[in-house]
Amino acid sequence: MRYLIFACLLCLSWLARPAMAADVAWWNDDWTYRKAITIDTTPKGAALTSATGRVALLVRLHSGNFQFDGVAKNGADLRFIAADGKTPLNYEVETFDPVMGVGQIWVDVTDLPANAQQTIWMYYGNSKAPAQSSGAATFDADYTLVYHFDDAAGSLPRDATAYANNALKGAARTVDGGIVGRAARFDGNSVIEIPASTSLNVADNGNFSFSAWVKLDALPTAPTAIYARRQEGRAFVIGLDGGVPFVEVDGAQPQRSSAGEPLKAGQWTHLAVTSGAGHVRLYVDGHPYGDIAVAMPALSSVATLGGDAAGAATPLANFSGELDEVRLSRVARPDTLIAVEAASQGAESRLLQYGEDEKKSGFGFGYFGIIVKSVTVDAWVVIGILLVMALISWVVMWNKARYVSSVTNANDRFLDRFRGLGSDLLGMGDERSHASEFADSSLYRLYEIGKKEVWRRRDGHGRVVIASESIEAIRAVMDSTLVRENQKLSRSMVMLTIAISGGPFLGLLGTVVGVMITFAAIAAAGDVNVNAIAPGIAAALLATVAGLFVAIPALFGYNYLLTRNKAVTANMQVFVDEFVTRLAELHRDIDQTTVTA
Repeated sequence: MRYLIFACLLCLSWLARPAMAADVAWWNDDWTYRKAITIDTTPKGAALTSATGRVALLVRLHSGNFQFDGVAKNGADLRFIAADGKTPLNYEVETFDPVMGVGQIWVDVTDLPANAQQTIWMYYGNSKAPAQSSGAATFDADYTLVYHFDDAAGSLPRDATAYANNALKGAARTVDGGIVGRAARFDGNSVIEIPASTSLNVADNGNFSFSAWVKLDALPTAPTAIYARRQEGRAFVIGLDGGVPFVEVDGAQPQRSSAGEPLKAGQWTHLAVTSGAGHVRLYVDGHPYGDIAVAMPALSSVATLGGDAAGAATPLANFSGELDEVRLSRVARPDTLIAVEAASQGAESRLLQYGEDEKKSGFGFGYFGIIVKSVTVDAWVVIGILLVMALISWVVMWNKARYVSSVTNANDRFLDRFRGLGSDLLGMGDERSHASEFADSSLYRLYEIGKKEVWRRRDGHGRVVIASESIEAIRAVMDSTLVRENQKLSRSMVMLTIAISGGPFLGLLGTVVGVMITFAAIAAAGDVNVNAIAPGIAAALLATVAGLFVAIPALFGYNYLLTRNKAVTANMQVFVDEFVTRLAELHRDIDQTTVTA
């Protein structure tokens, strides 16, 4: 039985071990924990066909892939290390809230090869570590403006790059529910002015890139401007016409991209435009959408976001909806980078795969640890009851195994002595001399009862006189003792039957309640995805596992003990038959001797 318990504990420890993504040495002993993050550009992941080089990737943390235990409240102790296990990567924390269980961090990956996998490491768990979040270091120098819209309520958007192209004026309310953290809501009445700065100037036939996530309240009926820049008859406008994205360039003569499918209202869409080599290209969700063979005009004026710029003969309507992650670049970003940004920043991205949390000692939380931390209170109550049942069943199995072993061994010793009596059936000797030697023997106790019943039938001369009717009386007394011995053998066995039949049902109860709570929480939050469902379902199933963990050892132990108890009972029945039969034979011999005499 002890080996069974040891095997169960060994299985649990194996489940709790971490599956190491790679045998990589610990980067810094001051950090207690780390998590492997695999960047997958193979067909199973993002299916990247060409390399993008340097890119700022979004690491999206939530309760489904990170437990937020042991990390600083503001994420100050987060560090990201390259695949070599040594090189720190620049990063910017956009949002981090351990209470809500969410975090969005931009990590500067220096190389993103095609059709390959590489593992970077996220370290945490150092309360003394200073914050190193820096957008200026994370986004390469060709990004001239990045608005996350993570500013405090009432504040103008701040530029995350080193150029500090913060908004000049305007009004856009920041709201929750952006594609990454918070977003800017435009009500169709106001715009945001982007400053005129050297870093934002565009030369004649120069290079330029714009990208943003767009969410329409409804399809606009009039042509609407999302981004506009006008100067002395020259213009560059990105907008919507009946919900159809377009880019318009007004240089020597105005040109607009051809029409396509309109955007869907209430849905986030990635919109991007690049200019270079005499072409202006429009992208929707990372895919080419329109192309104009025209050079970018020279522009150095103030630009507007969410509406048309000053100087338009017929201004376009203002935008009504939400914008997030607005970026401007002084280079024409390649098609691959546009596609990666659109694919990796969405909620259903397959580019990043999150491994397990590991501790510095090498023993981590593992998948089993993730499941345990997702268990609800009601499931813990059921698991607690099951653990008590398991403990009781193990104690019963241990005690019963010891008892039946001692009875079996003592019975074997007694039978050896009894077989040596021969015809002297009652010649075991003084009862007190054997009481300690055969104290555990059930056969000895039967023998003593039978012996006492025989000696009770002595006459006045000290002779044993046994009538034929006395044989059955002696058997009845010995049978009653046999029943009591069987009761001793079966005592507490009911606890094992309760564990066998009740354990799985209690576990199933915990699982059903846990699944109900998980789905109720998902319905209340409105977040339906596998990362939100999987931890709760897995944690609920832990109750069923606990029930089986109680029932299976109890089943094995019950069958083992039942078999040994039956063997002891059979030996007692055989002994009673043998004792009474030999006693009857002896009685007949005595009667025959008396008749002959």
